[in-house]
Amino acid sequence: MNRAAFNRLCDLLLTEGKLKNSGSVLVKEQVAMFLYILGHDKKNRVIKLNFIQSGESVSRHFNKVLNVVIRCSESLTSMPELVLERCTDEKWKWFKNCLGALDGTHIEVRVPLIDKPRYQNRKGDIATNVLSVCSRNLQFVFVLPRWEGSASNSRVFRNAIARENGLRIPVG
Repeated sequence: MNRAAFNRLCDLLLTEGKLKNSGSVLVKEQVAMFLYILGHDKKNRVIKLNFIQSGESVSRHFNKVLNVVIRCSESLTSMPELVLERCTDEKWKWFKNCLGALDGTHIEVRVPLIDKPRYQNRKGDIATNVLSVCSRNLQFVFVLPRWEGSASNSRVFRNAIARENGLRIPVG
């Protein structure tokens, strides 16, 4: 995330979500801790060392930002728009009534030696299989990470649509 996007997110959470500075912890630091935990799958003890906060403080601020993000979910998300019959966009005019694009990708990872066979994909790389869906405006509308590299795309897709809060494909 670049600095401008980070600042826009902080401003949105501040104005719409009513997120406030807490003692000596500014809104930007609270959001940074939240994003660092989510983006890098870091534990509380790592964050408390990096941000020089107590474990209780990290947990409290994470939950506070999470609740504000949930409250602001309408502003942070949008439904993709259909590609209309009269679409003139060269990239999308062939995909009438389509909402976006779905694809899987393999991202190289480091895993313990015991788990390497599960994460080895058909090309021999140690990777995780990630399914993602983008709208035609190139906004992610669904991401399913953390599948072993050996998992087939069809298996990941079946899991995505079977999950309770998983991928929903509109009828029609």
